Amino acid sequence: MKSIGSGLHEMVGFETASSQDAVPAFEELAMPLFDSLYNFARWLVHNSNDAEDLVQETYLKALRSFASFQPGTNFRAWIFQILRNTFLSSRSTLDRRMTVAVDSEEDFPALTATAATPESLLIERFSNDAVRCAIEQLPVIFREVILLCDVEDASYREIAEILSIPIGTVMSRLARARKAVRDSLRCADGGPMLSHFSHQIERQASL
Repeated sequence: MKSIGSGLHEMVGFETASSQDAVPAFEELAMPLFDSLYNFARWLVHNSNDAEDLVQETYLKALRSFASFQPGTNFRAWIFQILRNTFLSSRSTLDRRMTVAVDSEEDFPALTATAATPESLLIERFSNDAVRCAIEQLPVIFREVILLCDVEDASYREIAEILSIPIGTVMSRLARARKAVRDSLRCADGGPMLSHFSHQIERQASL
């Protein structure tokens, strides 16, 4: 990933004195999250330049709105929510409609809060092309939840806050996303690495 700037000043610029006054406190909270925000943005938009633009816009909006952030609450969830909302607002209405699933989410069972599943173990190795392709083919509403849970290691409660949905919906979408990734890998014409992943899923699912 190429650098967006050497610091927050270069990244977003400033328009008001109040924004400048907020920089030290904002930087302390926001800058450690830069890589995670960029990675999430990169998965959403499939393009490094667009991801950089999305993160830059997110930091600008977050800094301008920093006065509304309640100290002691979850800053990571707050800024991830800004990134997601910025991403959605940049998409056309038609494009957003195309991300909505045809089937009812209630048709899929919720997952219990286990430490690991066959699918989550597989997602941890997302550098594999087959896994990456399977995730990228998911509709956004399912892609974002599996990325937040299995890549960013966010809790169900944190994901619910970021996406502004109930925890039950988080669990339902996660179950569906993981199943879709698993099914995609099972159906793909893969090489030895893919066969290893599929075998791992089958073996652990039977335990």
